[in-house]
Amino acid sequence: MAATNSHNAYGAVSKVFHWITALLIITVIPLGLIADRLALDASLKVPLFSAHKTLGILIFIVALCRILWALTQKKPGDLHPERRVETSIAHIVHWMLYIALVVMPLSGWLHHAATTGFAPIWLPIGQDLPFIPKDESLAEVFAGLHWVWSKVLVLSILLHVAGALKHQIIDKDVTLKRMWFGNVQLPDTGAPDPQRAAPFIAVAIYLLGAGGAAMGGLMSHESHSNGEALTEVASEWVVTQGTLGIGITQLGNPVQGQFDEWTAAIQFDESATGTLGTVTTTIAIGSLNLGSVSGQAMGADFFDADVFPTATFDADITADGPTYLATGTLTIKDITLPVSMPFALDLQGDTAEMAGSLALDRRDFAIGQSMADESNLGFDVAVTIMLTATR
Repeated sequence: MAATNSHNAYGAVSKVFHWITALLIITVIPLGLIADRLALDASLKVPLFSAHKTLGILIFIVALCRILWALTQKKPGDLHPERRVETSIAHIVHWMLYIALVVMPLSGWLHHAATTGFAPIWLPIGQDLPFIPKDESLAEVFAGLHWVWSKVLVLSILLHVAGALKHQIIDKDVTLKRMWFGNVQLPDTGAPDPQRAAPFIAVAIYLLGAGGAAMGGLMSHESHSNGEALTEVASEWVVTQGTLGIGITQLGNPVQGQFDEWTAAIQFDESATGTLGTVTTTIAIGSLNLGSVSGQAMGADFFDADVFPTATFDADITADGPTYLATGTLTIKDITLPVSMPFALDLQGDTAEMAGSLALDRRDFAIGQSMADESNLGFDVAVTIMLTATR
């Protein structure tokens, strides 16, 4: 059996590429489906997604090698060129499969790179990609494309398999044998019809899928919400802008996020002695944006947002030299513990800028109790706050 193609037969290299690709695809699709359907806190969810992503990258690499090889080879002719419609459909499906082998893993890879919080890729290539920022809106675009193009891929596979079975069972020709190994007597087919319209039709199908995903809202990002707006609070100092950030370590990788909805009732008099003021901060737990693990963080083993939709920080403000302290209690879920947060304060008349940080241990608030060690989720949680307020 020759290594290269002829107009009558596929060579050994093309056959190896074909069956390796087929094996990878029939493995990667079930892995993704099973991982997606597992509960957010299921122990197998992360490793299954990691396996899915890793195989996806391997498919991308194999596909590029396969395409480069195909560009150097002759293409076997059509066995039934007189069946024009059937032959045209077969060419379109082949192009759809070739496109899928590139855009499917690439869209998944781009989604992974743009997302914070992830099941890591098990390859020594890093988790990021050049020019792809960590951005949830961008990640949502790639996720929408990956989802809708996966449906096009599955349709293409079904059509491809159906065609192969028709040739084998109904036509009883050598279509399937021509792609299998061994020496088989093959008809002289000559050069194939170039079917120049087929690649353009295949590309159009993928573009239509992308347009449908956009119109269906699959590519737009919406902030998480607890479903109930926080009530406005009376405050001597009004926060005009601010960020309440959170940092965790997942599978040894740092993951940064923030709470998008929170209120702060601040009373503060810099000329007072002893206690300078008070602060009460109420945080909407459901507004947490923590990349791909945002949904998992809402689960019963973590924040249990359905039962405990808010967290509260109540503190007195004092000064210790140039450093200020907010000393009080933090309530998460039904657990209230004493905490003290040092912060820097820059007062310019009736405008104040502050920046502070707080180190917590998730176990103190019964967060992630099913994860008894740090192999999946680290114990330490870093809370940072930066805000500007006016009197």
